[in-house]
Order: sequence, then structure tokens, then C-alpha cells
Amino acid sequence: MRLFAALLPPEDVARSLAAEVALLRGLPGADALRWTGRPGWHLTLAFYGEVDDVLVPDLDARLERAAARTEPFRLALGGGGRFGRGRVLWTGVDGDLRTLRLLADRSEAAARKAGVPMEDHRRYRPHLTLARSRTDHDVRPHLDALDGYRSRTWTVTELALVRSSLPTSGVPGEQPRYETVARHALGAAG
Repeated sequence: MRLFAALLPPEDVARSLAAEVALLRGLPGADALRWTGRPGWHLTLAFYGEVDDVLVPDLDARLERAAARTEPFRLALGGGGRFGRGRVLWTGVDGDLRTLRLLADRSEAAARKAGVPMEDHRRYRPHLTLARSRTDHDVRPHLDALDGYRSRTWTVTELALVRSSLPTSGVPGEQPRYETVARHALGAAG
């Protein structure tokens, strides 16, 4: 199973972002980007890749404990950035980034303790991917537009374990499918 731990924005924040993305898709060069569909909008905490089915229950239990040990915190989406030379366009995150990074570290540690092979630790860069390109792409007009974007602030109350299924049809533009397989409340340790 291809899995990752994530935070999912609330519905009204996703609607706000959808309105912003609609404007971005009207900018010059937008047709050269593969836009992430709304079901794929999430803030990845830790990417696990293919996880052996026998490891999933322990991973899930450890994520539940990590969530319970982390108090709810506040975030907002805002601004924008890119990875590479325009190969990934994203919106950023504002708010309690210290707690966000702590939860990301705990999500990664949960996998290691459950026996999930993890790549070397990389510095966590919170973001929500909006579009990708297979080649370098000038996304400056999109970054300029995102500069003024900010969602409302919300309280993060749960961590999600998400399964992703990569496209297999070969149809250009087909999106991965995402399924939330578990949700764990933050701060449930009481």
C-alpha cells in the first residue's frame, strides 16, 4: 500500500483555494502545468511509499499515539513557491509551524519504529502542491498571483493516514487517487 501521513484542509479552506487555483489556471502558461485535483490537496507530514500490509496496523497505532501527544494548532495557507525551476508550484503555510514540524517529525518517527523503511531525513518544508511540470517552467506569473493569497486560519484537529494509487491507464493528465484510511484526533491523550 502506498501511504503517507497528512493534514487535510477543511472544506471552506479548500473552496477558497479552488477559487484561487481557478484564477491561476487562467494565467499565461498554465496549460503547460499538470494541476493537482482538489481531492489531492493535502499537507504531507511524512511520505512512506509502499508499506507492507503487515506493517500498517503498527504504523497506524503509532500515528494515533503521535497525534494524541500533539495539541491542536492553527494554520493558514498563503503565498506560493516552487521547487526546482518551476517543476512544482505550491502554496505555503503560515501559523504554528513549530507544532506542524513536531507532528511531521513524530509521523516520520512512527514509521521508523513500525519498521517502515524511510529515506534519509530531509528538512521538512510545509506546502500544498498545486501543479507540476515534467520540464522546467516559468511560474513567475503564478507566484506573483499567489503572493496575495491567504486562506482563513483554521485549527488543525486531526492527522490522516492516506493511501495513494498512482494512475495506471496511461491517459495524459490522469490524477492519482487518494483514500483516507485512518483519521486520528490531535490532543486525545488528555
